Amino acid sequence: MTTVPTRVPLDPLGADIAAESARLRALGPIVPVTLPGGIPAWAPTGYDTLKTLILDPRVSKDPRRHWALFPELGQHPEWGWILGWVGVINMLSSYGPDHTRLRRLVAPSFTARRTEAMRGRVEAITAELLDGLGEAAASGGPVDLKSGYAHPLPMRLICELFGVPDHLTESTGALIAAIMDTSDPSPQHAAFVQEQIATVLPALVAYKTERPGDDMTTELIKVRNEDGDRLSAEELVHTLLLVIGAGFETTVNLIGNAIVALLDDPAQLAAVRSGAVGWDAVVDETLRAHPSIANLPLRFAISDITVDGVTVPAGDAIITTYAAAGLDPAHFGADAHTFDAARGADDHLAFGIGVHRCIGAPLARMEALTALPALFDRFPDLELAVKPEELKQVPSFIAFGWQEIPARIGK
Repeated sequence: MTTVPTRVPLDPLGADIAAESARLRALGPIVPVTLPGGIPAWAPTGYDTLKTLILDPRVSKDPRRHWALFPELGQHPEWGWILGWVGVINMLSSYGPDHTRLRRLVAPSFTARRTEAMRGRVEAITAELLDGLGEAAASGGPVDLKSGYAHPLPMRLICELFGVPDHLTESTGALIAAIMDTSDPSPQHAAFVQEQIATVLPALVAYKTERPGDDMTTELIKVRNEDGDRLSAEELVHTLLLVIGAGFETTVNLIGNAIVALLDDPAQLAAVRSGAVGWDAVVDETLRAHPSIANLPLRFAISDITVDGVTVPAGDAIITTYAAAGLDPAHFGADAHTFDAARGADDHLAFGIGVHRCIGAPLARMEALTALPALFDRFPDLELAVKPEELKQVPSFIAFGWQEIPARIGK
């Protein structure tokens, strides 16, 4: 009989996600953990285990139907932060026919043609931001590549895509940041998030209803399937929360994590610059070793599921552990903990797999494949202004990225 380890609390700050993943992996293929506020869950610790569970039809993403503790949320104010993830109705929190219906309504807005049509804007915003970095560095001091480059590119693009007006841009960004921040499980933080969901995004819907345009919010307001079905008012708001948040926050970290990884390894950067290693490979390796989302809440066991002798009871929650999967030496080799763009890691799980694969993955990849070579071509002497170990992870066990990326532009 397999011995189940004592429940392990996850670090709400995500201070060292790689080390935490390794510690959990040493305890077994799936480990009982607690999330901020004491929410019990299970954490798969390896690639094969996670992939199997993601594809298992006995694993749901619908908390209302399949999470045994969902009715108890109101009894635990310290669990309120999870409502931003499980208290919404969109593709991320649905299962079976409900998920199929929502995805069919949303997918037409994310066509390859629309993504390709944005390429010119991505290139233009990139060039503008690079000019700004050059001007900011004229004084000789360091610049922050996150606030000056990795963040504004995806943010500006997603706001254009969804027709977010200027007066709602700041509050939209603050809402997504608050949902990702898991350092404060207080009822006050949870209440702030819920209040913002209930005001910011409905304001966007109202604005675009009165001023429709060639943007995704307008499309989602108007969309109907062949049966005349459409998104309800609640589904519309919660879908916007998902696609806007996933559309910029994850891309911010993808670009930022790739920048840091390359600046931390001049030999690999030289190989990329010479063409020996392609930028596609850099993006894939970043998504494997430093996935923008380390741990995604939540999935749920529909029935008892046994993983290598450990039984996850029906109704229990399961974390989607992308970081642990990407760093699994059983799948990626003994050096899985190191960044190696020549590895060929295109089988990473960072965009998901199966019916829940990220619908905006092509756009995120296109942004990164524009932003990264442009940055390193423009500033060949670019270097970090601090030691890599001095960089601070964003305060989250969900997001995987840096608070700031101070750098010197060089000559």
